[in-house]
Amino acid sequence: MDIAQIRKDTIGCENIIHFNNAGAALMPASVANTIRAWLTEEELSGGYEVADKRKGDLDNFYEAAASLLHCKSQNIAFTTNATDSYNRALSAIPFKQGDVILTSENDYPSNFIAFISLQKRYGVKVVTVRNAPSGEIDLDDLEKKLLTYKPRLVSVTHVPTSSGLVQPVVAIGEIIKRHDTIYLLDACQSLGQMDVDAVATHADFISGTLRKFLRGPRGAGLLYVSDKALALGLEPLFIDLRGAEWTSKDTYQSLPDAKRFEDWETAYALMAGSTEAIRYLLSLGIGNVQSRNELLSGILRSELNEIGKIQLQDKGSAKCNIITFSMQGHDPESVKRDFRRAGINIYTTSKTSAQMDFLEKGIEWAVRVSPHYYNTEAEIDRFIETLKAYV
Repeated sequence: MDIAQIRKDTIGCENIIHFNNAGAALMPASVANTIRAWLTEEELSGGYEVADKRKGDLDNFYEAAASLLHCKSQNIAFTTNATDSYNRALSAIPFKQGDVILTSENDYPSNFIAFISLQKRYGVKVVTVRNAPSGEIDLDDLEKKLLTYKPRLVSVTHVPTSSGLVQPVVAIGEIIKRHDTIYLLDACQSLGQMDVDAVATHADFISGTLRKFLRGPRGAGLLYVSDKALALGLEPLFIDLRGAEWTSKDTYQSLPDAKRFEDWETAYALMAGSTEAIRYLLSLGIGNVQSRNELLSGILRSELNEIGKIQLQDKGSAKCNIITFSMQGHDPESVKRDFRRAGINIYTTSKTSAQMDFLEKGIEWAVRVSPHYYNTEAEIDRFIETLKAYV
């Protein structure tokens, strides 16, 4: 990849070192310009009118997202964010009292909150699969609990928000497909930094966001819905007139494809920007992006490992571009603020985002540093120098 050109495409690189791509990445100029141009057209011509005129451009989102996930365009829905995608899928599952949700100890915090809400409302039971000694899901325990509990749903987060752990989602899917259950995969942090093959995972649903490693806008997400889930007639609990046709006083007919999970009112400017973000990534090649990310994260982890006053906190046989470490004698808000003043964007994550993981690690919070392919080795060096002086 031509890193110099990519950085020219990324105007924010002129001002800051951005190591918070797990929060929201810097958008390429072409993405921001696409959004601005759409809004200007709406300003001049009207929102409905622009959407009608440029319907073909909007349809390109589904083709681009399908290429990203190695699936068909009819399996893709546009949403407002990853949690929106996840909850639409979750609402489609007909839970009954006593049903079991089987999940990992490293699922996304919003997902756990949704499970607890379902537990309060419907009396479902939440069961976690234990971790292997290396940190990821224990596949033997997964198989055992699938047989024991016969869960209505299995939920797995590919990469948690609080560490660089990568779950073996394809191996997990190979086990789950032998059982009568729904597999919901949260790919919020993995899309854009590594290749995610929807069909290979055997997932029934995959939720994702555009703002993180895909380098798209905030307020945009996507949902993959498998052929199996569509054939089962799964649909969101509160289906919209976008997703269904009102056929008589007491009936409606849902759409045959994943668009049944969409709403009529959509931020089309963000949808156009999302299409450009995915196209930008695909033009670089996700394999090239993943290799570059592995290089940068490897350098950063190696440098951090040499600093005695911090402790790396990432587990797992495979790790990604989210790097977390703990440091004593500081508070998280001050750390974020002080590094921003130094021109470096990082983030911190607290125990409220990782109750089980941080309890096991014996920490209350961690620093989260998440480079992406447009970052440079020189930026890593500056971050390390700043951190050494800070601790």
